[in-house]
Amino acid sequence: MRPGSLAWWLGKMRQTRRHVFARVTPAERAALEAWLTPPQLALFDAMHVADRRHGLDVVGVLRAEGTTEPDVLVAGLLHDCAKGNAGLLGRVLVALEQAHLGWPARVAGVLPPVRRTLQRLRDHAELSAGLAGGAGCSERTIELIRWQDDPRDPIAGERLRLADEAS
Repeated sequence: MRPGSLAWWLGKMRQTRRHVFARVTPAERAALEAWLTPPQLALFDAMHVADRRHGLDVVGVLRAEGTTEPDVLVAGLLHDCAKGNAGLLGRVLVALEQAHLGWPARVAGVLPPVRRTLQRLRDHAELSAGLAGGAGCSERTIELIRWQDDPRDPIAGERLRLADEAS
């Protein structure tokens, strides 16, 4: 989707609704213990609930499309692990930047806490890749996370990107 298009804005409105009402059930959390290592599970648990829900949804899309590779599924689950508790405002400001409406972020970014949050959101793919590496993820998982917006892996990376957009 092209940033700023009607489909893009509708997707952002859907993401906002999901962010506000995000939940992860105890059963969903318990099911992860079967395929994540303890450090990966700790990384998942440290994520904001909206990012945990989103990761689970991305994994659901990947599985529905036939993906079974553990590296890809772990990347789908943890790809946003560095976003942290950025709040809805920070996420909206970055989305506006993506739609070439950067002035609200520039104005709000004069405040150091907002500026740090916006930078973390802008850099979340690289930061998430680093956290995934620290949690013992495979090099392939790390690279899929690092290049989530501009996949280097033409098959698995593109699947991840499309599943991310669909969720």
